[in-house]
Amino acid sequence: MNVKPNIGIVNALIRITIGLSVMSCASAKLVKRPWRQSNFIWVVLGAMKVAEGIVRYCPVTDLYRCGQERMKGNNGEDELFSVMVPHNPT
Repeated sequence: MNVKPNIGIVNALIRITIGLSVMSCASAKLVKRPWRQSNFIWVVLGAMKVAEGIVRYCPVTDLYRCGQERMKGNNGEDELFSVMVPHNPT
């Protein structure tokens, strides 16, 4: 697996800021009501956003780009479009 930075600096800073905000709000709620597991899930999701911002790698963005490259097919045409519409040589 080739892990290269696939998000920009500004995007990374936004992810870090939003992730820390989500983590702080969710952890404050988790202290008030420790039996609620949804707050713990929000803490984990916020931590994932902070980690993506620090590493500057987003697996969802990488999957999206990989899917777009596969959809291109041969000669830059969509595979689905070339299968659905027959080629007219005239």
